[in-house]
Amino acid sequence: MNRARTLKAMVTLAVAGTLAAGMTVILAPAASAGTTLRAAAAEKGRYFGAAVATSKFSTGTYMTVLNREFNSLVAENEMKWDATEPQQGRFNYTGGDRIVSHAQANGMSVRGHALLWHAQQPGWAQSLSGSALRNAAINHVTQVATHFRGKIHSWDVVNEAFADGGSGGRRDSNLQRTGNDWIEAAFHAARAADPGAKLCYNDYNTDGVNAKSTGIYNMVRDFKARGVPIDCVGFQSHLGTSLAGDYQANLQRFAALGVDVQITELDVTQGSNQANIFGSVTRACMAVSRCTGITVWGVRDCDSWRGSDNALLFDCNGNKKPAYDAVLNALNAGGGITPSPTTPTNPTTPPPGPGGCTASLSLNSWTGGFVATVRVTAGSAATNGWTVTTTLPSGAAVTNTWSASASGNTGTVQFTNVSYNGRLNPGQTTEFGFQGTGSGPGSTPTCTAN
Repeated sequence: MNRARTLKAMVTLAVAGTLAAGMTVILAPAASAGTTLRAAAAEKGRYFGAAVATSKFSTGTYMTVLNREFNSLVAENEMKWDATEPQQGRFNYTGGDRIVSHAQANGMSVRGHALLWHAQQPGWAQSLSGSALRNAAINHVTQVATHFRGKIHSWDVVNEAFADGGSGGRRDSNLQRTGNDWIEAAFHAARAADPGAKLCYNDYNTDGVNAKSTGIYNMVRDFKARGVPIDCVGFQSHLGTSLAGDYQANLQRFAALGVDVQITELDVTQGSNQANIFGSVTRACMAVSRCTGITVWGVRDCDSWRGSDNALLFDCNGNKKPAYDAVLNALNAGGGITPSPTTPTNPTTPPPGPGGCTASLSLNSWTGGFVATVRVTAGSAATNGWTVTTTLPSGAAVTNTWSASASGNTGTVQFTNVSYNGRLNPGQTTEFGFQGTGSGPGSTPTCTAN
């Protein structure tokens, strides 16, 4: 999101249309509905996140809402190029590390935003061109993704590289002028630096089937055909007073290419249609099996980059707005999800047992380390909590865990649910992950339900 881009341009270019009603698949009875956004999303295997600024971490109302309602964080500015590499070759991760630490302490995942973007570049990068800029950009991707390796759920590897208007082509920028292959070069570098993260392309004014979204669609289709490592596409969804009637269809056509789709920067102009639009976007995501999560761009109206638009789900006092209820109801009514692994390795999930639970593990490894993703599946009875036990090889150690609590870090390690993902309906799944040094587990973990 470009904090300098004007709302007028954004709304003018938005695709007008009727509200997308979306499809609803009910998997859980109303009695088990989540009472917060994070709980309702997690019950369906998704995340519901917010963009945050560390400058607000000392504000009580802000933090109360953040910790109660969201299970994913993305930095508004702290992970962008000008913040992380203000001088060439000299990196500053203070703000990003603080966000990651808060997420880890509160059972949240982190979206990384953004490795390369034509805006908010440091002055030294703006003065480069050609091979010097290309080398500096790839080094930036490598260094930043390596620093946060194993701590980021999804990276916006490249942000806003396509032009507005009817051409469907690339934006003219200093990065584009280094060669048309700069985007795929960035994705290859990101995969090498952080094999466990989902790698996304992110853009705005792509909410319906239009020239810009079709240009991106063609790029993704080409990347998938040629083996360029792209896992997801982000749809910013900075919306005005209407929503494209083909919003859901647009998400679905990208998902059909074999990538996840994510709503990454959602906000909506306040007015009589705000709640309907928020609800329709959420229903659209829930109806697309590869829509893995939604992020709103800010926590409260007074934290939003859109000023007096009052474009978020909470007012400045932390009160829930009608749009909040629309989103929560859509999350609770929506269908579940089976997220795909980042790498071609597809683990075999044991069938749900008669009661209890089962666990399966997928592994992304590199020399000296690994990231493990564990899927927990309830059996024929609901769970009120679960414990997964796995055994690490000699010399291996767990260094970081998300969406679970770890007991021990070497040898036999037990992971227990956190507050929002312990209750599973029969056959329902949830996921957690952990990072470690050495070699990852070589055997199937066991699961015990409470």
